[in-house]
Amino acid sequence: MHVVVGGDIGGAERLIVELATRPDLTGADHEIAVLTPNRALVAHFAGAGLVVHDRGPVRENPFAYLWRSLGPADTAWLARLVEARAADLVHTHTFGSHVLGTRAARRSRRPQLRTEHHVMHYSDPSSSLFTRWAAARTERFVAVSDYVLRVLEREAPAVAVRAAVVRNGVDTAYFAPREADEHAFRVAVVCRLTAWKRVHLAVEAAAIADVELVVLGDGEERGRLEALASRVGTRARFVGHVADPRPYIAECDVVLSTSDREPLGLSVLEALAMRRPVIAFAGGGIPEIVRDGATGVLVDAPSAGAFAAAIARLRDDRPKLARMGSAARDFVVEHCAIDRMCTGYAAAYDATAQAP
Repeated sequence: MHVVVGGDIGGAERLIVELATRPDLTGADHEIAVLTPNRALVAHFAGAGLVVHDRGPVRENPFAYLWRSLGPADTAWLARLVEARAADLVHTHTFGSHVLGTRAARRSRRPQLRTEHHVMHYSDPSSSLFTRWAAARTERFVAVSDYVLRVLEREAPAVAVRAAVVRNGVDTAYFAPREADEHAFRVAVVCRLTAWKRVHLAVEAAAIADVELVVLGDGEERGRLEALASRVGTRARFVGHVADPRPYIAECDVVLSTSDREPLGLSVLEALAMRRPVIAFAGGGIPEIVRDGATGVLVDAPSAGAFAAAIARLRDDRPKLARMGSAARDFVVEHCAIDRMCTGYAAAYDATAQAP
C-alpha cells in the first residue's frame, strides 16, 4: 500500500505510477492511499489503472499536517484500509506521509518501506523531528541516488545502514527519441514550480542567451515566474502540468535543470532518454546522470549568466549537440531503464517483508 500525502504531481508521484503499473517486474501488487486537496493527483493515479483509495479532499497547511499526522482519524482510516486490503507492507514516500504512514503501519502490524526522494526534511527544523521519529520506526529505506545515501550517512547513520540505492528509472520505449521540425534554438525546463527548483535562473538565462523557453510544470512560483519573464523579455511559454511531456521535450534542443541539490531528477532522465542533452547545476545527484561534456553540461555557478553561457556553447555547436544526445540515450538505456528500477524495488520489498 503506497501512502501519498501532498498536493502536486511531481517526480515522486510519477515514479509511483511507473512502479505500481509493473507488478510482473516488482513482484508485488500495488494500491494507493491518497490524502490530497488536488483532485488531479487522484485522477493521475486512477487514470493509470491503479486501485486508488481516496480519503477525499483534505487541507494542506501546517495545522492540517499536525492533525493528520498526530490525530486519531486519518491514522485509523489508513490502518483499517491496510488491514482490509490485506496489504503485506506500507510504502511511504514524501514528507507528508512519513508520520501518518508509520503510525498506520505500526497499528496494523505491517512493515514499512520508505523511499527518500529528497533529504531536506532531515535538516529543516520544521520537519526534522517528525521525519526522524518516523524513520526510527521504519524497517527499510530506498535512496534514489548515491548522493541521497551519502547525505543519510552524514545526517542519519542509523537510517543509512537500512537503505539501498535504487535510482529512478525511465521507460525508454515510451521516452524514445523523436526528431524535431526545423526551429529556432529552444530550451525547456520540466519540474514543479517551487522555490528550491530555482526556475528563475532558466527564465533569466533564456533572456540573456536570446532563446525560446518552454516551461512544463505548475506550482506556487508560476505567477512570479511569468511576471519575471515579462519583465526581462524572455520568450517563454508556460504550459503547466501535462500528463505527457514528450511532444514538448521533442520540440526543444536542450533541457535545463536549475535545482539546488536535486536528488536525482526524473525529468532529467526522461530528457536524456529522448536524446536531449541537459544543462544542469552540478549539485546533488545530478553528476551521477549528467556527464559533463558527454551527455550534457554541468554548471558550477548558480547564476543565470553561467547557464546562458552553457546554452550559447551548445547552440553554436550543433554537431556536438547531436553527439551528446546519442550518448545521453545510451547512458539511460544502460544504467537507468525501468526494469532495473523495478528489480531494485522487488529486492527492497523482499528485504522489508523479511525484516525482524
